[in-house]
Amino acid sequence: MNVNLLEKPGVASWDPRVVCTLALVLVFCTGAAVGALVMDLGIHNRRRPRPPAFDTPTGKALYFEKLRKDLDLTPEQSVQMESVLNDFWQYYRAVLGDGKSKVEQLLTPAQRQKFEHILLEQQKQAAP
Repeated sequence: MNVNLLEKPGVASWDPRVVCTLALVLVFCTGAAVGALVMDLGIHNRRRPRPPAFDTPTGKALYFEKLRKDLDLTPEQSVQMESVLNDFWQYYRAVLGDGKSKVEQLLTPAQRQKFEHILLEQQKQAAP
């Protein structure tokens, strides 16, 4: 009596074509899911162009234009909004400059040099 151990009496066996097709579908879906996850977590995000920083003239203009469009500002409101944003921008730049000078006063010359290097590295990373 020749009994195949994988086949039990009364149990239907799987068609090899169905098994192969299911395996291929499973591998494809797993690959697509892993690829989408990898693209979302890192690789794809690094290749997108970054918008300019708010404290740059280009960034300020883009931000103002977005506000003007999204809020549907009237011409009078646009002038007033631009004035307020310009004041804020000048205040922001003054605070940054003042903060940097206060930090530099606390540091030794060697620490100041390292601090300048850190700021340069941050600017390089922020630039597109």
